Order: sequence, then C-alpha cells, then structure tokens
Amino acid sequence: MKKIGLCLLFLLCFGMASCGKTDSEKEKEGTRLDPSEATQESLPKLPSKRYNVAFLIMDGVYNTELTAPYDIFQHTVFRENIKPMHVFTVANTKEPITTFEGLRILPDFNYVRDSIPPIDILVVPSAEHHLDHDLEDEVMIAFLQEASKNARFVTSHCDGAFVLAKAGLLDQVVSTTFPSDVDTMRSMFPQLDIRKDVLFVHDGKYITSAGGAKSFEAALYLCEYLYGKEIARSLASGLVIEWNLDKIPHIIINQ
Repeated sequence: MKKIGLCLLFLLCFGMASCGKTDSEKEKEGTRLDPSEATQESLPKLPSKRYNVAFLIMDGVYNTELTAPYDIFQHTVFRENIKPMHVFTVANTKEPITTFEGLRILPDFNYVRDSIPPIDILVVPSAEHHLDHDLEDEVMIAFLQEASKNARFVTSHCDGAFVLAKAGLLDQVVSTTFPSDVDTMRSMFPQLDIRKDVLFVHDGKYITSAGGAKSFEAALYLCEYLYGKEIARSLASGLVIEWNLDKIPHIIINQ
C-alpha cells in the first residue's frame, strides 16, 4: 500500500510539473502537441494567395522585354502585407528556348500539353519573329485567346502587341508598341487605335508598352496600380530605378 501511495504521489507531482511547462519546452522534450492546445506561433504558416503571372516565351524572345517585367514582378515576394506575384514561363515546349541574345531558358510549362495554373496576369514579351511567322502560329494564338479570357491583366512589351492584335485582343482598345514599329502595326491592323509618343497604354485589362528598357516602367505602373505608390517606389529603388508615374508619358483609357 505504501508503494502504491508513493507511486501515485510521484505521478501526481510529475503531471503537475509537466502541465506547468510551456509548449516550446514540451516540444523540446519530444512531446507531441494536441492541435487544440497549439499556440498561433507553433502552427505552420500557410503562404498567402498570390497572383499567377505567366510569361509567354519562344525562340527569339528579347532579353529585356522578358527580364525587365520578370524582375519587377518577382521582387514583390519580398514586400510585406501585399498579395505577391508568382511568376513562371510558358512555351510550346519544355526543351530549352534560346533568346535573341543567346540565353537558353527552360520553360516552366508547355502550354500545349501541361496543365497550367490559372493565369491572373499574362505577359507577352517581344520576340524576333512577332512581325512575321509567329503571327501564323495558330496554336500560340489560340492559347493567347483562351488565357486572356480569365486573366485580370494582359500585358505586352514592344512587338508583343502584334501577337495580341493578331489574336483579336486589341480590337476594342487603345494600344502602343515599339516606337519605330507603330506605322507597321497600323498598316497591318488598320482597324486598331495605336498611339505614338507614349511609353505605355492602359485600356481595360490590357497594358501595352513601347518595350526595351521602358518595360520596367510598364511593369512598375501595374505594381503601382495594384499595390500603391510606396510599394512601386520600393520595387524601383531595389533596382536603382527612379520612379515617378507623373513623369512617364502614358495613356490611361479605362481602368
């Protein structure tokens, strides 16, 4: 009886000591926490929802029109209290594509065969043959038409506007393209309202830009539209870009 009493006393004291320990102390000793007892700090933090941003790439894509907006959008993951962007590339292959300048890039998704995440923002950088045989790529044009249906924004840089025009996506909107190609685009698509002397045009869900190094400005504008001036300036500062929308030649038609 004495042994039983001592055992009960020992168990009672041990249990009281254990109950007085913190969650972190229990975890260090290997004690599994009941989910109902776990503190907010001990629970795994789930990633916040992001904007899915797809970059359409192909052989001959120009480095700047791809990497400028890619840099801006990808850096949103380092800003707090915003809905960041998840960027990825799509192509008609999973084999390496070669940019105009010679970089080799492995696409993340093959839009012909793969299941692609829902696209919130579609980016069409310029490519070497966007004024000729790329416009005859019916599979690519069909992908653009389908992806644009549910995308919140469709953006192009430089001659990426030509494939948007070929897909019929710019029929009812004002747009722009690479400065020296504006007249060519007007000749190829006489029904379109294409503007000169601006770096980008925002009309509805479509943002078209002059491209080149000014692709940064169009991407920063979209970030300012989504996140506000301070976030846009922060992103610009991180890439040593002076950003002031008021000083950028642009047109906003319908938001």
